[in-house]
Amino acid sequence: MNQNSIQTKDEPRVLFVDMNSFFARCEQQVNYWLRNRPVGVCVYTGKFGCVISLSTEAKARGLKAGMRLNDAMKVCPDLVPVESNPDRYREFHKKIIGVLRRYCQDVVPKSIDEAIINLGNYQYVHKDPVSLAKQIKYDILHEVGDWLECSIGIAPNAFLAKLGSVIGKKRGGLMLITKENIDEVLTELRLGDLPGIGSNMCYRLERGGIKTPLEMRYAGPHKLKAIFKGIEGIFWHYRLNFIETNIVAHDYRGMQAMRQISAEKRKSMNYIDQLFMTLCLTLEKRMVKHKFYCKAISFTARYEDGSRWDDGFSITIPVQDAISLMRMIRLRVGKFENLSGAAPVFNTGITHMRVAVTNFVNNGNMLYSLFDDMDRKETALKTMHEIKDRFGSDKLIRAIEMTDSKVINDVIGFGSVKDLTDLDYKDVKTTY
Repeated sequence: MNQNSIQTKDEPRVLFVDMNSFFARCEQQVNYWLRNRPVGVCVYTGKFGCVISLSTEAKARGLKAGMRLNDAMKVCPDLVPVESNPDRYREFHKKIIGVLRRYCQDVVPKSIDEAIINLGNYQYVHKDPVSLAKQIKYDILHEVGDWLECSIGIAPNAFLAKLGSVIGKKRGGLMLITKENIDEVLTELRLGDLPGIGSNMCYRLERGGIKTPLEMRYAGPHKLKAIFKGIEGIFWHYRLNFIETNIVAHDYRGMQAMRQISAEKRKSMNYIDQLFMTLCLTLEKRMVKHKFYCKAISFTARYEDGSRWDDGFSITIPVQDAISLMRMIRLRVGKFENLSGAAPVFNTGITHMRVAVTNFVNNGNMLYSLFDDMDRKETALKTMHEIKDRFGSDKLIRAIEMTDSKVINDVIGFGSVKDLTDLDYKDVKTTY
């Protein structure tokens, strides 16, 4: 084999595509009169709604994602609030992935607005990754939407490519990181500029004698392991030294469902109970789709006075269905209330609710002597969700899903593409 045909670890053959202000730009794409105006996409547009995506124009006014709508309006009175449209964002996402897969089949959607393209096996097809990146940017604008801009980073691994996409937003939407310029790139950054390094980790690194990303690159794996107190430190050494750790399509460590609750809606305990049920049903659907059972459950509630209630626990028998999740969480909450004499955990002061499941096993890994009816339960749940997806969520309803309240709107997060399959991307038209 020709030595030149072998991809060495420091060749910049990974592209990270990051759609700019994706939700807001999707809204500006379909509504011409929103263009060049500050737009804030919200789960709901009530006074205390949470802004989840901002247009470029809104960011230029100093607004930040996560702000309450009333606070954002004080800063920018001409902000245009728009209620989120998850189906719209998913459709644009699928069209964008269709464009990427036209050039390379090794495409991994990392979130609703991000994707990785691995050109490691396309040396002869795409010899110049920079030219390909420019073509992709052109195709998205001309075939998917003329308001859908993206930033593309190119590097030897996915992490550095992502870093390049972040830097590229200030450099014309394109950034190439190579073994020749990486030290120069890192010299211009602070520790907090690295994706995944928060304020707490910055503090720990600085206490360990590492004050810049460049120092972090040359610190060595063992020193980083000591600072991070685990193998994650070694992974950081890999990321900054061209070794791939991050091209994984569906590496589920856990699943979570969460919602903010407006002041108006939390007046109703019926709505709070329905929301709790909906979050558990959402997790059930995801676990059924991937044939997962969880052995650990956690629940978080935050309140208007700034306090919070957290609980996490492991279970002996893995579960998959919403009824089991609800029952176990309610039992834990009830036990806490009885022992402590505290006010009810589920009350009208809740502003945020989160349910999460982790420690997955699948049916094939479980002892059938203990779970002899697991296949039947899994098949029944899978069939039910397939009927709902095909004919509508109201065509088959279990008793726990029956309610007189309004159906809670669909929501989408920036990491909500793991549950899309290859069939969802099939035959997607890439014209707009």
